[in-house]
Amino acid sequence: MSAPLLFRPTADAVYGFPNARRLACVDSPYQRIEVWDTPQLGRLFTLDGRPMTSTGDEFIYHECMVHPAALAHPAPKAALVLGGGDGGAARQLLKHAGIARIVVAELDAEVVRLTREYLADVQDGAFDDPRVELVIGDAADYVAGIDAKAAAQFDLVVFDLTPPDSPAASLYTLDFYRQLKRVMSPGAVLTLHLGSPYFHAERVAGLLDDLRDTFAVVRTMHTFIPLYGSLWMMASASDTLDPAALTAETLTQRLAARRIDSLKHYDAALHTGLFSASRSVRDKLSQFLKPSS
Repeated sequence: MSAPLLFRPTADAVYGFPNARRLACVDSPYQRIEVWDTPQLGRLFTLDGRPMTSTGDEFIYHECMVHPAALAHPAPKAALVLGGGDGGAARQLLKHAGIARIVVAELDAEVVRLTREYLADVQDGAFDDPRVELVIGDAADYVAGIDAKAAAQFDLVVFDLTPPDSPAASLYTLDFYRQLKRVMSPGAVLTLHLGSPYFHAERVAGLLDDLRDTFAVVRTMHTFIPLYGSLWMMASASDTLDPAALTAETLTQRLAARRIDSLKHYDAALHTGLFSASRSVRDKLSQFLKPSS
């Protein structure tokens, strides 16, 4: 039976998809996972009622979360995805020919099972690639358990997680960022999604403040994501790399050298705009950001 699928980014705002059809609902030990089919964006899944990924627009989110940072690194070989049980981030990382190892640390095995069954195009076989290691469990435990001799091993880290007010809360902390730096190579860069500046400005500002307290170079990205119903912000953070400083010429050369030619949203022409925030966005965040030193 079809019914409206409604989301509330805040208590006083709502948007949704008429005539959605629920295909599956599972209460895992961590969250309620639902899979829906919609006329607008195809199949999608939600966690505790929040939209996560849809087959119709996932490429927008995953391409922006992966490629600007990966292309800023001259030769990324190892990547860590925190969350990412739908496989979309791993699929994008595998497009970089030099990648030799990807670890996906996903909390909930049911997310992997249900998205593999119902949203197979998002993963597109990524978890079957021998370069990808799927680890089920708390990502914080995984990072803490890495032996000191194996530290500084990841060139890229992707926070493909639920928001901070969720089971992933412990990963959005200064303590975890410092733990994470232990396993990042000297030239590594991480990306994470922040939220909507129009609905989550205070949360976005808090995340940026913590990143700037931990990393030397923090840049914001902005793109509209239909499933999330808004302009959506992401960030890159590094002690050495600045994706925003890449020129179109360098990006074009690296895309060609890595034989990446099948992207649907991100390209060298989009890159500069991705890192440009409008005045209204800057004004909204400035109300909550700590004063710069």
